[in-house]
Amino acid sequence: MPTIAGPSSSPRKHIVAARSEITGGLRSAEVNTTRKRKLRSDSAAEVASMAVLTDNSPMKWKSPRRCVVSSPRTPKEEIEEDCNGNLESPVISAVKKQFNCLDVKSKWNPREDDQMRAVKEALHVSKAPSTVVCREDEQRRVFEFVKGCIQQKKAGSLYICGCPGTGKSLSMEKVRQQAEDWAKQEGLACPETVSVNCTSLSKTTDIFSKILGEYETGKKSNGSSSALQQLQIMFSQKQQSSSSKMMLIIADEMDYLITRDRGVLHELFMLTTLPFSRCILIGVANAIDLADRFLPKLKSLNCKPLVVTFRAYSNQQILRILQERLVALPFVAFQSKALELCARKVSAASGDMRKALCVCRSALEILEIEVKGSTDQEPQSPVTEDQVVKLDHMVFALSKTFKSPVVDTIQSLPQHQQIIVCSAAKAFRGSKKDRTIAELNKLYLEICKSSMITPAGITEFANMCTVLNDQGILKLSHARDDKLKRVSLRVDEADITFALKEIRFFRNCLL
Repeated sequence: MPTIAGPSSSPRKHIVAARSEITGGLRSAEVNTTRKRKLRSDSAAEVASMAVLTDNSPMKWKSPRRCVVSSPRTPKEEIEEDCNGNLESPVISAVKKQFNCLDVKSKWNPREDDQMRAVKEALHVSKAPSTVVCREDEQRRVFEFVKGCIQQKKAGSLYICGCPGTGKSLSMEKVRQQAEDWAKQEGLACPETVSVNCTSLSKTTDIFSKILGEYETGKKSNGSSSALQQLQIMFSQKQQSSSSKMMLIIADEMDYLITRDRGVLHELFMLTTLPFSRCILIGVANAIDLADRFLPKLKSLNCKPLVVTFRAYSNQQILRILQERLVALPFVAFQSKALELCARKVSAASGDMRKALCVCRSALEILEIEVKGSTDQEPQSPVTEDQVVKLDHMVFALSKTFKSPVVDTIQSLPQHQQIIVCSAAKAFRGSKKDRTIAELNKLYLEICKSSMITPAGITEFANMCTVLNDQGILKLSHARDDKLKRVSLRVDEADITFALKEIRFFRNCLL
């Protein structure tokens, strides 16, 4: 509240000082505004101020302009009316400019090649976002592991598993950058990083040559020995330099290192157990059960890794990632309901973020074809406001992406054959990849009994399995007795889930 002027103060000076204090942070807007004539509100303010000066009793004084802007009792409609009137004060002009700055999205025009290209690039799989959202907890766990190894100068191993498209490789790249930045801030030596995509190796043993080639003393080692032997000798001897760096090895797509004897995988993890090893090994693989299959053996070799699992994305997470990619664009190209539909469908099918990006790009291309077709017919037609990717575009893109001959075949099967397919999907979820017809028939009978459906006999069951074999869904081996024939699944379980998930009965069977 402004101070009441004393008898010796000039009323005019007091009014100017009061106005300066009231306008506060908006002074810059008032300085640049040219006032052509005296406003009516200013005259009212002067009269009110003179009345305060002549009265000896203390009184609270407020500027009429400030009351209009900041009073909670003033309705929004009254403020807008003042802003649209001919007499607009500098304070209200600044407030109006501040509110207008909130609307930064320009109009989306799908006919503009530059705008269309910008949206496609934002949704491309190779476009690495600045931040990896929805994986903060997993990144923190991996980073803390790497940081602990660097601080203690101690080797260690970590295994990351998860379904495809769950942000594993992208998160590892961010962790590598975090580790280097943290080491620089702490004044420590940055670890030497070796990133190997195992799919690019011509032989599984080439991974040791990759590691040796990046190691600073690798070229001085004996060339007659194998790369693995040189690494084992190197990490079994004390380093000459006490300031030798740690080595961060990121082996992506580790599934490809699995051989019959599994020796390469075991030897790779055993590098971290050598007396003077400084390896920080991070293995990344899509196989969920790889850790279960190899952990017992690795534990017996004293090189059991820490396991971090990347779960499939939920629909909320997929929606958030899509919004993060599109929010940087200066226009709105997707209807919010279309993005929500894409997130729900992809999370229900696989939770693969790459699949969600593919669906959105496909929907964008459908809109592009639609707009170009209308342009050819009516060249002078203006761009309407609703020419964004809508629900119908997304539905068509989803059907193109997920529909396949296998899905159509499963959906067109009779009920009992669909039950057999569900039984096979449940039977082959573990490490066992085939079963006899008799074993599969037991699962089939359990599902029929729980749902009070009359089951088919064993002979008819075997005949239905033969039909599914002819359609390429099941694979039957040869045997004299039908019950002893081995059955395996030829199609992916995700296709079975997507084909039958709309029916509650089969959705419950696949749980």
